[in-house]
Amino acid sequence: MSGGGHDASSADDGDRGARGDRLPAAADSAAELAAASAVGEERAAHSTRSDAASGDRLTAIGRLTVTAMGLGHLRPAPGTWGSLPPVVVAMLLLALGAPWWAISASMALLVVVASWLCVHFGSGAERTFGRKDPSQVVIDEVAGQAVALLVLPWWWLEGETIVGHLTMPQTVVAIAAFFLFRAFDIVKPPPARGLQRLGGGVGILIDDLLAGAYALGAAWCVAWFVARGYAA
Repeated sequence: MSGGGHDASSADDGDRGARGDRLPAAADSAAELAAASAVGEERAAHSTRSDAASGDRLTAIGRLTVTAMGLGHLRPAPGTWGSLPPVVVAMLLLALGAPWWAISASMALLVVVASWLCVHFGSGAERTFGRKDPSQVVIDEVAGQAVALLVLPWWWLEGETIVGHLTMPQTVVAIAAFFLFRAFDIVKPPPARGLQRLGGGVGILIDDLLAGAYALGAAWCVAWFVARGYAA
């Protein structure tokens, strides 16, 4: 009986020892799994941050958009180059004999599209070019210049034609609207300069829209004087 009890006791001690050996091994395996999981989560988080950072910068299409097909890279005075497309479009439509409302509708479309693009890509443009309201971004000038040409009284401006149906008085007023917009965009009368401090694409755009509105009012005055001069 004593021998049998001794053997049973030895067997129990062996089982406990085996279980004791297995417990540290299981703990080590759990720790390794936890560490691997943590490393995987850290890599995934890093990848997500990297993707977000790269997504904040402009793509090639975004660069072409905010620079108005590269006009913003021209020097000197990229803003002046960026203001040209609406003037060219308006004068081309006048030369083709388009009615005033078609020209106004085209300018309104330019305002809406260019404004949306500026707001959409503005923040990314600032991160890409490394500064607020970078000079390369001229899509805001496209929008502002289109405002300056919006609903001008082209029907007043009859006279000798230059190309197609484009008259000299219309040419004078279109060029005047161009220079007036550039002047107001540079001077930035209140509240344009203060609103420029707004962040992102809105801050890039808003002062140009206001400059365009000022230029539109001044261009109406020019049109009135030009029309009277040619009528006299």
